[in-house]
Amino acid sequence: GRINASNPCSEYMHLDDSACNLASLNLMRFIDDEGVFDVAGMRHAVDIAITAQDIVVEKSSYPTAEITANAAAYRELGLGYANLGALLMSLGLPYDSDAGREYAGAVTALMCGEAYLQSARIAEKLGPYAGYAKNREPQLRVIDKHRAQTHKLNPTFVPLDLLGASREVWDSALGVARDHGVRNSQVTVLAPTGTIAFMMDCDTTGVEPDIALVKYKKLVGGGMMKIVNGTVPAAIARLGYTEAQVKAIVEYIDRNETIEGAPYLKEKDLAVFDCAFKPAKGQRSIHYMGHIKMMGATQPFISGAISKTVNVPKEATVEDIFQAYLESWRLGVKAIAIYRDGSKRTQPLNTSK
Repeated sequence: GRINASNPCSEYMHLDDSACNLASLNLMRFIDDEGVFDVAGMRHAVDIAITAQDIVVEKSSYPTAEITANAAAYRELGLGYANLGALLMSLGLPYDSDAGREYAGAVTALMCGEAYLQSARIAEKLGPYAGYAKNREPQLRVIDKHRAQTHKLNPTFVPLDLLGASREVWDSALGVARDHGVRNSQVTVLAPTGTIAFMMDCDTTGVEPDIALVKYKKLVGGGMMKIVNGTVPAAIARLGYTEAQVKAIVEYIDRNETIEGAPYLKEKDLAVFDCAFKPAKGQRSIHYMGHIKMMGATQPFISGAISKTVNVPKEATVEDIFQAYLESWRLGVKAIAIYRDGSKRTQPLNTSK
């Protein structure tokens, strides 16, 4: 069917009058102190989440008869993740870099490939979704297109075990799906995770970088909460700084609300700590094309779309906005949302009081 619209957050694009239940994994739970990504743990978590989400399809209630029928017939799921920005920072990878994008692509590919593989395993036992028979060829073609994209990932930037697994899961998914179909017409999206990221103790939401290393959140009942990025000390240590140097840099951030100008910090390492907003006492931030390129790197490994804010500065021009939309289209991004800093009189997150 034609995609006529998305849900308000823009991550769900499917048949009209349909529904998608969401779940997200905290990526920081899959990285150890040495910076090694737990491939087996991630695959196991995806298997559990997809199975649980498929069970929820029957257990849910829907607002209309049409949505009830389509949810049962197409069984769309939306598994995603949170804390990508913190994961990359903890590894010493700048968000706006080829290394950051390739690593993010591999992690996303692993999640989505395993999700389709588990969906195919469930289909082997319980049968594919009701609409699968008339959609078999397009569905298998979509899985194969995802699979082909994994071979474009650059091995220079991705650990071999992660790269190998991210390709192997798609080979397996396509093989099992050809024999048994898939239980779910869609398995992944990247949702904004605004609330659940707090519940999961994440430093960053969805596919976003951090807004700022130190930020202030306005509370609904009045007042303000200061939020400090907890990934920074580990990231500084990963870059090779001593314990005393880490302590001095963290104290500087707490005092000045920026890492720019911190003692001991080398110029070449600053990009690792770049955020979406320019700090009140600093000059650096991620260029808006950095946001769009990250979406372009992860979109090939997502069934649905991505909910993400492309942050542009107050000074952004009409031409900047035009180029943002054009580049998004070039990269195959399905949806784009732009937020100009300060464009609302009150915004929930700010870099200063």
